[in-house]
Amino acid sequence: MAKDIYTAALIIIGDEILSGRTHDKNTPWIAEQLNEAGVRLAEVRVIPDDKQNIIDTVNEMRGCHDYVFTTGGIGPTHDDITSESIAAAFGVELELRDDAYAELLAYYKDESEITESRKKMAYIPQGANLIDNPVSGAPGIHIGNVYVFAGVPRIMQAMFDAIKHSLTGGKPVETRSVSANLAESLVADGLAEMQGRYEMIAIGSYPKYQNGKFGTTLVLRGTDDEALAKATQEVTDLVKSLGEDNPIVA
Repeated sequence: MAKDIYTAALIIIGDEILSGRTHDKNTPWIAEQLNEAGVRLAEVRVIPDDKQNIIDTVNEMRGCHDYVFTTGGIGPTHDDITSESIAAAFGVELELRDDAYAELLAYYKDESEITESRKKMAYIPQGANLIDNPVSGAPGIHIGNVYVFAGVPRIMQAMFDAIKHSLTGGKPVETRSVSANLAESLVADGLAEMQGRYEMIAIGSYPKYQNGKFGTTLVLRGTDDEALAKATQEVTDLVKSLGEDNPIVA
């Protein structure tokens, strides 16, 4: 049965992210793509290359959300343990798959180029489907409601493009914003009252400092077009009543 709201969790796996050596660039891209598909990115976690941590986090998230996406840890090095951790999370064996090996061979052209380290990327959890990787050959993994992607942004994006059409989603979340040269504290009470009346609309306030002036951008997000329009108008009226003559509505 179709639902109004579908949610997803993103699990970013990698010590290099937690150490600051590598900056995560995947979250905003995935969030935007999911919204276009009518799926809300509801939670993001960054965890280390630790097998038990991966198992526990994947099992928790796949029970809470319609979709779980992971990035990182499916390469050829010793610390790339995501595939074996996913297999353990689902209680299945990790096996050398002929179709995954064939994809590696198609990429490297010569079997002598598939070292034991690279061969590791052809080991897939039993029962999983492969996700095409036109960039670097090694496939991603789809098992249950979990999608396992590479961490490198351009590879991850190619993998996501390969499965995006298969996602079932609800109505995409629309966003409106109202910017005013008012301190955030001035609008706090009015926004709190309004949020109580518009439970279907998420209303957030974000302070800013620009051209020597403090201000606030009020962001409204929701799938109910009529409620979103009414709430946006009320927010606009609120900031005008507080002395903002020319709020910027977008």
